[in-house]
Amino acid sequence: MAGKFVISLTRAKDDADRATVAFVVANAAVAGDKDVVMFLSLEGVRLSQKGYADDVHESGFAPLKELMTNFVNAGGKIYVCTPCLKKRNLDENNLVPGAIMAGGAKVVEFMGEACPSLSY
Repeated sequence: MAGKFVISLTRAKDDADRATVAFVVANAAVAGDKDVVMFLSLEGVRLSQKGYADDVHESGFAPLKELMTNFVNAGGKIYVCTPCLKKRNLDENNLVPGAIMAGGAKVVEFMGEACPSLSY
């Protein structure tokens, strides 16, 4: 792969436009042969729950569920902030395919040296 890339997403249905664009960019990065991690934190962890994104479809973009599925199928990884999920009493046994529980240390480990990142 041509390098690593991290996208930090802190939004979900509270800003569906931002959540959608984050996954559009993530798909572009993985299509560009990057090793990509989408880090869901704060409200973004809600997207880790099966069924949550099913009805999110911003005009001009593919449905969010489709973007998320395509991202994972292309080799992208979804890290879910463990403390953020627990704070919101969400179920770590109800994660979307490709999502794994990960704390900040796991993201830092993945990033290593000189890893570009974006935040939404």
